[in-house]
Parts: sequence; structure tokens; C-alpha cells
Amino acid sequence: MRRLLGSARVRLVLTGVAMAALTGCASVTADQTMVRVNDEATGFTEGRLALARSDDERQKRAATASQLLAAPVGQREAVQLALVNSPALQALLAQGWADSADAAQSGRITNPLFSFERLVAGDSLDIGRSLAFGLLDVLSLPARQGVASRRIEQSQLRLTGDVVDQVTQVRQSWVRAVAAAQRLKYAQLVFESAEASAELARRMQSAGNYNRLTRAREQSFYADAATRLATATHQATATREDLVRLLGLDEAQAKALTLPERLPDLPKQAMEPQAVAATATRGRLDIRLAQAAFEASAKAQGLNKVTSFADIELTARRNTAFDNATGTRSTARGYEVGVRLPVFDWGRMQRDAWSARTLAAANQLEATVRTAGSNLRESYSAYRTAYDIARHHRDEVLPLRKVIADENQLRYNGMLIGVFELMADARDQVSTVMAAIDADQQFWLADAALQASVIGRPTNTSLTATTSASSGGGAAGH
Repeated sequence: MRRLLGSARVRLVLTGVAMAALTGCASVTADQTMVRVNDEATGFTEGRLALARSDDERQKRAATASQLLAAPVGQREAVQLALVNSPALQALLAQGWADSADAAQSGRITNPLFSFERLVAGDSLDIGRSLAFGLLDVLSLPARQGVASRRIEQSQLRLTGDVVDQVTQVRQSWVRAVAAAQRLKYAQLVFESAEASAELARRMQSAGNYNRLTRAREQSFYADAATRLATATHQATATREDLVRLLGLDEAQAKALTLPERLPDLPKQAMEPQAVAATATRGRLDIRLAQAAFEASAKAQGLNKVTSFADIELTARRNTAFDNATGTRSTARGYEVGVRLPVFDWGRMQRDAWSARTLAAANQLEATVRTAGSNLRESYSAYRTAYDIARHHRDEVLPLRKVIADENQLRYNGMLIGVFELMADARDQVSTVMAAIDADQQFWLADAALQASVIGRPTNTSLTATTSASSGGGAAGH
């Protein structure tokens, strides 16, 4: 349909469209995204998270990485190193920015279409100009802006969760690398003890003071110790390289990386469940993300109820006709409204799909809320159990093993036991220390997992038994 309008009314319509487009645009920048993530996960990033977008920024980050690598890298320094040095983390931030920008773009109206036509028929020349835009896009702009805002919220919460996961991986990888280096050190001591014991047994058999069975037992333990040393060596290398990958180190940086000789001491007291629960209720990422997904789906469903039926296009026209024979011209102004008629497709399947998405999002939100408490209780149980076991090794097992070692040393000095019994006891003591290292490792892994669970990113919290390994019969043969 077509109706002529005055130029003033056409300008009024176009001005209204322009104002709606300018006032309703949602936007998001990289700096805004980084600030949001730093605020949400300050306990993980310490406000240091940033996206390097220039060579100067990358050079500054390289200098910071060199400073951190100049000294033994603790767990906190490892996280800082990953934040400034890891290309994988930078890629994650860039993708998060892109997702937020895409979400913001979905809330903008489509650009208007300008067309120009020139028709010649004999002495007549017609010039037509038109400006067309989707009227329904403008009318539904507030609703579309609401959907876009919730999608931006989703993308930023998702990015925050990904950063928390990355930092948690760095923390746990650091724990594994340091513990593996500790175990390698003690595996070397066991191997050296077993090697000396096997050589002494060989000489005593040659002198006729040892039988073949006893010598074979010492040789067997030496063979087992060699296997354990090889395994510990590979484990130390594997855990270190895993940390190198997470930190994003190149070859030169990997060679410069030094780690502490041992894991940190246990805290004096474990966190209480009340304190953990109070911290978690301040805003878990998983619940907020599920809530944002539900709200976005509900908003989109309401918008789809309108847009699925039809589409409306408004076109402003200005046509000028020139009559060269008479030297006159005439101008026609007006507008055209085009409506897509729902003849073949009434949009029912689209509406059903959005209803299903909203229902799925609502149930996912309910499932997340119900699961959150269970995950937190499991994480705290693993944390507290690991703490109690590690403290038990520190306060009970290791002191008892030291008493046994001291008494055996006195017995050896009094010639009540032989050198083989003393060496076997020393190996048992080293095995107890290695079990204590395993217990400390499990505690610090559980500590990192609990911190992630509190903010709403549950991770694996499985525990394994940490018992002192027997020396395998080194003393039983005497």
C-alpha cells in the first residue's frame, strides 16, 4: 500500500528511527570485560587479568614473566605467571570478548537499505530514491536489547568461569609438580640404599656369610627400587611439563623455571564449614549463569511470539519525474509498508522451539541450584578429610617413625641388630615420608578444588589412600 506524505512527516519518521537506533545500542569493550572478570574472580586473578592487544603490552608482560622466573615460583607466582604469559589464556580472553561483542550485536537493529533508480522513457526521465528499514525491528528494539543484555551477562559469566577453571588447573598442576619432585628425591634415596644393600649382600654371599635366598631378596628389592626410581623420574618430568604448558612457557622460560623444594606447610587450622558456606552464598557462578540463561531464553521467547508471525518493512520514497519535452518536473513523496503474510508458515514450530528452550533452561536452573549444595559439601568433605590425613601424618606417623629410627640406631650401636636391619628401617622411614608427601599433595589439591567449588566451578575431589609402603622384606630375611 502507498500513501503520499509531506516531507516534514517523512523526516519525522526517519528522525524517530535514528533516535531509537542511537539510544538503544548496547555495547561492550575488552576493558569492560576484563574489569568484570577481575571483580567476579578477584580471589583467583587478584585484579591482574588483562588482554594484551599491542606489542608494547606484550613486551611489558614478557618482562614481568622474566621477573617472576628469576626466583623459585610458588603457587601464587605460578598463577601470576600464567595470567601474564599464557597464550592459551590470552586466546580465552579474546574469545570471551568476541562472544560478548556478538551478544551486544544481537541487540542492534539492522541497517536501513537505501536504493536509487533511474528510468528513461522517450522524453521522460524518472529518478526514484527510497530508504527502507524493518519497522518491527524498531518496535521490538527494547525487548531485543533486554535479550542482548542477558546474553552479554551470560558470556561474561562464562568467561569468568573459564578463567577460574584455568587458574585452578595451574594451582593443582603446581602442587603435582612440586610433590613429584619431592618424591623423586626420596625415590633416589631408596634406590641408593637398595643398591648398597644389594652390593653388600653379594659380597657377603661371596664370603660364604649369606645364603642364596637372602641375597636374592636384597637383589629383588634393588630391582623394585630401580623401577620405582624410573617411574618417579618420568612422573616428575611429566608434571613439570604439564605446568610448563599451562604457564605458556617457551623453551628458554622452561629452562629458567625453578620450583620450591617442598610443598607449603599445612595451615594451622582448616576452614570451618560455616565460613565456606557463607562465602559460597555470595554468588556462585554456576547458579548465576543458569539464571542468566533462563532469563535470556524467556525474553527471547516473548520476542519470538511477535516476530514469528510476520515481518513489517517501512520504506520512505521520493520520486522525481522530468519531462524534457515541456521542461517541467514533478516530485512525489510518500511511504510504503510491506507486510509478510503468514500464509504458509504461521511460525508455530519456532514458538514451540523457544518454549522448549525456556523449559529446558528453567529445569537446568533448578538442577544447578539443587546440585550446588551437594558439590560444595563433597568438596569440603574432601578438603577436610585430606587436611586431617595430612595432619595425622605430620603429628603422628612421622614422629613415630623417627622414634623407631632412633631406637634402631641405638640397637645397631649396641650390636643388637645388623646393618641390613638398619638399612631396611631407613627405607621404611623414607617410604613413610613419601606417604606424607602424598597426603600433603592431596590436601593442596583439595584446597584448590574447594576454592573453585565455592565460587561455583566444581572440580574433581577424589582422594586416594596414603599409607606407608613396606620395604618389601629387606629386614625379614635376617
